[in-house]
Amino acid sequence: MADATQAPAPSIDELVNRRTDFTRMDESTREQWQVIGEATVAHQPNVAKRMIDMLKSFEGVHLGFGVDQLHHMLQTATMAKRANAKDEIVLCALVHDVGKFVSVVNHGGIIAEMVKPYVSSDAYHIVRTHQDFQGKHYYEHFGMASDLRERYRKESWFDLACEFTDEWDQAAFDPEYPVLPLSEFEPLVYQYFARFPGS
Repeated sequence: MADATQAPAPSIDELVNRRTDFTRMDESTREQWQVIGEATVAHQPNVAKRMIDMLKSFEGVHLGFGVDQLHHMLQTATMAKRANAKDEIVLCALVHDVGKFVSVVNHGGIIAEMVKPYVSSDAYHIVRTHQDFQGKHYYEHFGMASDLRERYRKESWFDLACEFTDEWDQAAFDPEYPVLPLSEFEPLVYQYFARFPGS
């Protein structure tokens, strides 16, 4: 029988919004960092929600392409899923361009660092370098070298990066392609991003 005098467990909102009172880290205590750690872990599901919100923000954003960026990411993920790619690769296909939320120019590096704690090293590198791999298909139009992927040829993930780019990413601009809805992928986003890395 539960002790009627025992305080109820704090809610997630209460954990997330707890505060410590130090003003300098070099004056903090172990107990204060325990409060911060508990708040950080409790806040983790919001990372998944934020990722979904960023994906949704690309609806209607074309950036010169014939389909909007959300359709492109959904098509890439749908193609990967239909090719029976591993879950983490489907996830990476879904979010591979989310870095454009911050900057188009270096979006691969931005999203790669965002997914790094949650996926394998190979998946991280595929996302990080996907622009170099895509260059084979269009860099020449900008007077740039189109063979940048060759610098990674000896890497364990090279063949999968080629498949990711050549079979799915660069081919995912078809407005008639029957993409799966974002709701189909949301459980996968929560599976990876709602857990604290290492837990």
